[in-house]
Amino acid sequence: MKSLQEFIKSLQQNQPEKELSVQLKALWYDGKGDWDQAHHLVDHLNDRSSAHVHAYLHRKEGDIWNADYWYNRAQESRPGISLNEEWEQLVLKFL
Repeated sequence: MKSLQEFIKSLQQNQPEKELSVQLKALWYDGKGDWDQAHHLVDHLNDRSSAHVHAYLHRKEGDIWNADYWYNRAQESRPGISLNEEWEQLVLKFL
C-alpha cells in the first residue's frame, strides 16, 4: 500500500492487510470506527510511533490529559488541526 487513497479504499475490507505495521492497523481500525480495537493494538507498546497513534486516539476520545501524556512520550506536540487531518497525516507518516 503506497497512498492515502489506497489505505482509505482498504477500509471497505473486513480486515486490514497483514503486512501493515501495528500503527497502520490501529489507524485502519480507527478509520473503520473501532476505537477499542485500535487502542488495544497500541496501548501496551512503548515505541514513539505507537505512542503517537496512542496520543491521537486519546485526543479523539476527548481525554486531553492522557493524550498530552502520550504526545509527550512520542516527542510530539498536540496538533491544532482536526482529528480527520491528524488521522490522514499519521497514515501518511506510517505508509
